Amino acid sequence: MADKTALERMGTVVEALPNIMFKVKIDGDEAEMLSYLSGKMRLHRIRVLVGDRVLLELEPYGGKARIIKRL
Repeated sequence: MADKTALERMGTVVEALPNIMFKVKIDGDEAEMLSYLSGKMRLHRIRVLVGDRVLLELEPYGGKARIIKRL
């Protein structure tokens, strides 16, 4: 069940890391955030490559972000 207070941001994939992890540069911010694929994207084998625009769901505590959609 999706949390209603989740923050969603758009960004661009900068680097692909092992174990389906990515570094994503968030739009309008200088920082890069470590992120991982959501379960549905893994299930349907949606590929994310460097340079792709993605929609992120940020955790409220500032840890990792989840990639929920490829744009």
